[in-house]
Parts: sequence; structure tokens; C-alpha cells
Amino acid sequence: MDAKPSLTLKRRLKAAPEKVYEAWTHPEQMTRWWGVTPHPNKPIAETDLRVGGRFRVQFWGESGEHHAVGGVYREIVPGRRLVFSWAWQSTPERESQVTVDLKPVDDGTMLTLTHEQFFSEKARDDHGVGWNGALNNLERLFP
Repeated sequence: MDAKPSLTLKRRLKAAPEKVYEAWTHPEQMTRWWGVTPHPNKPIAETDLRVGGRFRVQFWGESGEHHAVGGVYREIVPGRRLVFSWAWQSTPERESQVTVDLKPVDDGTMLTLTHEQFFSEKARDDHGVGWNGALNNLERLFP
């Protein structure tokens, strides 16, 4: 059986791991970088931060299209690591997994995002574009 496609991205952020972790886990902070586009509707985020708890984020694209993604937290190490399932509302059967590792470095945090178990290479590539945009927004929170 062939391995499913995966994606790994790294970013060096100018903030302590605890601050970056908060940006991933507090809804009011998630909406500042996740799905931010030039659309009048702001993103909406909901979290139940516990193993087995769910998260959901809704946002609108530049053309007004609605997107909603959610999943279940599988592993939580405060300030260091999050592992959660990932499924779009439009294709819930295509569940994948995201791991966010936060490592302290001299000037902040090295973030490593690994998104695995994609349905196809196109899905991986599309998510690469989306994650890079989101991580660009996240980076701007910590100038």
C-alpha cells in the first residue's frame, strides 16, 4: 500500500512557545491569523481544548465562499505540541492529521507543522498554499 501524501512546513517566530501555543488554541487569537482574507466577515473559531475535545474554524474567501474545518484534539502538550484531526465540512470523509511542534530557540520559537494522510497529492499541494498563507499571517502577529 502506498503512503499517503504529507506536508511539513517550518517557521521561526519571534515569540515564546507559550505565546505561539496561545495563538493556536485561543479562539480570539486564532481568528487573527487563520483564514484572514479581505472579506467583511471575520473568521469564527471554537475550541474545546482537551484530548477528545473538538475545534472548528469558519472563514470566508475573497469571493465570499464559506469554508469550515474542524477536528478532534488527539494530543496536547501545553506550550509545546498539538496533534489534531482535520476535516473540511465539505469533505468530512477525507480526514487527515495535523501536528504542530513548538521548540524554543534563542530568539523565539521554531514551529514545525506536519500535515499527514492527505487524500491526494493535489489536496496536499492545496493545503500547502493555505498553510503558507496562514503561517504568513501568524508570523505578522509576532513582529
